[in-house]
Amino acid sequence: MRTSDMHAEIRELNLAYLMLAQQMLREDRAVAIYRLGVGDDVAEVLEGLSSAQILRMASSNMLLCQFRFNDALLVDLLSAHGKERGAAHLHAAILAAGRPVESLA
Repeated sequence: MRTSDMHAEIRELNLAYLMLAQQMLREDRAVAIYRLGVGDDVAEVLEGLSSAQILRMASSNMLLCQFRFNDALLVDLLSAHGKERGAAHLHAAILAAGRPVESLA
């Protein structure tokens, strides 16, 4: 993949993420904070971004979203197949809820 193509893909992903984050925060702030894995301070900033600010942020050459987990256990639970899939996803949600959220500090 060429660098210019990669930057375009990152820009699209960033734009989709920021727009979804704003929509989620406006519909149900508490649930959005949990699902996005952000703190109140980050949620407040995201919620208050103008369209122009969203476009500027989306144009960054780095991903603005990140995985909420960095261990194999959560990856295994979230990718579980078979009969116990629902239980595995519930277990993953419980583990993820106990993780610290991102903040601006």
